[in-house]
Amino acid sequence: MSSNFTVESCSVDSEEGVKLHTRVFKPRNEGEEVSDDGNLVIVLVHPFSLLGGCQALLKGIASELASKGFKAVTFDTRGAGKSTGRATLTGFAEVKDVVAVCRWLCQNVGAHRILLVGSSAGAPIAGSAVDQVEQVVGYVSLGYPFGLMASILFGRHHKAILSSPKPKLFVMGTQDGFTSVSQLKKKLKSAVGRTETHLIEGVSHFQMEGPEYDSQVTDIICNFISSL
Repeated sequence: MSSNFTVESCSVDSEEGVKLHTRVFKPRNEGEEVSDDGNLVIVLVHPFSLLGGCQALLKGIASELASKGFKAVTFDTRGAGKSTGRATLTGFAEVKDVVAVCRWLCQNVGAHRILLVGSSAGAPIAGSAVDQVEQVVGYVSLGYPFGLMASILFGRHHKAILSSPKPKLFVMGTQDGFTSVSQLKKKLKSAVGRTETHLIEGVSHFQMEGPEYDSQVTDIICNFISSL
């Protein structure tokens, strides 16, 4: 793909002395950034570190967002990829990493508005950070694991995102495997504020994480941004 974006790697300091390996994807011509959204940055949070999740899984979506004129950021949470520290089972320490990256972007990249996007187990982690950063203006989850087994690990994250007044979009394949469509709908009944769902017919959890759905997911994210 002829690259109409650039990628810069940097290290972001999180709590407990953790250093987060971070990549900033920018449109090549900064002047061509999308209309008034020049100060919007999309921060992508990767799937479960302990199952091998790392920022590389989000490279496709970040690249496509940058190609469309948006700044997008991926990073390895603690203990994943090249980041230091240790991954946790329930993802609560990782929430601090999301917050640290958002604050770093506000200070160093002039991010006035941030959209948090979490993939799989990254969705509960990102969801718990939404109300901890005032610059976050919205949230997109890609395959939030609301199902019973996943809730043993991530159940304590649910309340934070469901009780947030910020606009939320839940994207899920109808054959997710971790969460059924009825479980998703039931869970979102308690959500406050603007809450939307986008179901991708016949797609499983790990299929949606795969590169063949990057373009579709990118378009869904862009549509949500234009509605904010």
